[in-house]
Amino acid sequence: MTKLQMTSDIRGLNEECGLFGVWGLPDAAQTTFYGMHALQHRGQEGAGIVSNDHGRLWQERGLGLLSDVFRDPQKIENLQGDSAIGHVRYATAGTHGIENIQPYLVHFNDYQMALAHNGNITNALTLRKQLEDTGSIFQSSSDSEILLHLIRRSHEKTMKAKIVESLRQLRGGFAFLLLTPEGLFAALDPHGFRPLCIGQLADNQYVVASETAALNMTGAAFVRDIQPGELIKISDQGMQVSHYTNNVTLNIDAMEYIYFARPDSTIYGVNVHIARKKMGRCLAQEQPVPGADLVVGVPNSSLSAAQGFAEEAGLPNEMGLVKNQYIARTFIQPNQDKRERAVRMKLSAVKEVVAGKSIVLVDDSIVRGTTSMYIIRMLKDAGAKAVHVRIASPAFKYPSFYGVDMQTTTELMAANHSLAEMTSMIQADSLAFLSVEGLVRSINLKTPYTGSGLTTAYFDGHYPSPVYDYEASLSDKVAAGLVTFDAEPMAAMPEIIAVKKGV
Repeated sequence: MTKLQMTSDIRGLNEECGLFGVWGLPDAAQTTFYGMHALQHRGQEGAGIVSNDHGRLWQERGLGLLSDVFRDPQKIENLQGDSAIGHVRYATAGTHGIENIQPYLVHFNDYQMALAHNGNITNALTLRKQLEDTGSIFQSSSDSEILLHLIRRSHEKTMKAKIVESLRQLRGGFAFLLLTPEGLFAALDPHGFRPLCIGQLADNQYVVASETAALNMTGAAFVRDIQPGELIKISDQGMQVSHYTNNVTLNIDAMEYIYFARPDSTIYGVNVHIARKKMGRCLAQEQPVPGADLVVGVPNSSLSAAQGFAEEAGLPNEMGLVKNQYIARTFIQPNQDKRERAVRMKLSAVKEVVAGKSIVLVDDSIVRGTTSMYIIRMLKDAGAKAVHVRIASPAFKYPSFYGVDMQTTTELMAANHSLAEMTSMIQADSLAFLSVEGLVRSINLKTPYTGSGLTTAYFDGHYPSPVYDYEASLSDKVAAGLVTFDAEPMAAMPEIIAVKKGV
């Protein structure tokens, strides 16, 4: 059984990874720990930190939550130095052993380098075969390691030039942090699929993080979002912003706003909580529930959308479900009885709130639908008269290849069943989804790029780039006209930014 099959019964979608880095700060590893704590929701499989102590890199990493990996305070003490990068991992490619826990630290005869990655490289199989055929030996099964091999093989003279040459060979979704003795490098793919931002501490040190929530945790002021195709170098000389390619567009993954990111994060100028409230409002306009008594959101990622739905519909927004915060999101059980028990351990219905009521149950997404069925059954067992399910995103019909662990349609309920069938399968009184147009309008990105600025391929089958090594898996849908791909972007960035010292 695949990880997808095991985990999706409990939580429909699995997170990506979280990155944090800082340069020029005493006790950099401790600050990195705090930043990663704010990003724990992006990965619970493993965590690690690499620090830079006067050009010597040190590593600590392990399996489990951040608090488990660094339970012994000595591990942070071991990470001396005034710069560091950290990573919390959920695997989207590769197996789940310690060898895949990042940041990776490599020791060459002339320098050291550490790497942390969020995303999924869509031509990784092709590149890995080429590298192995010419002598490279990989230490992990993750696609992230490919960049390290490309950098080492580059004949360019400077580290920055080596990184540029290597990044130009990659396709797909990637946000990278690279720590070297000379500086901290941050790079984003030409589509900006994954979020990455820069902040500045009170004494002017720069930090880089997957979400602004991590800036807030460490007391850093937001400076800017890293743009598609950018390569940032942070060193003792300040911050240098350049581009390894000008052929860019913006296609931030819409799932960041729907589910992945924290509600207190802001991505490309749009606060996640506010976007989710607008999704709920739009959902209430598009898919009202006449005669409903109250709205209940599925904790925690759906609470903002439930608030928006309730305000728009003029209904009470009640806590009809309570989440046990001490049950891990990756809780896995092997059979239906134990899976249902796991849901009941994680969520419980408030009988006094739901009994005798017609409920609008707002959730962020449906993948397999199994969890939805358990929750509906739980509410009806608690006395709910009717449960009308409203999903604050469009139906998830197509795979993700840019960093979400959903690379097949086999487990996607909406890809294999009609709306009526889905409604019956989850035992709801009615079921409806937000439209793609409503989603785009709710997020309402304002960018200098063409298009909506979002990736909505999982809902409408329109991928903003080829998916390279994965294209064969979609051949039947391409033939049926259900899936299309844009070519790699050709439009230039508005401008190239030169060297910066300070903001």
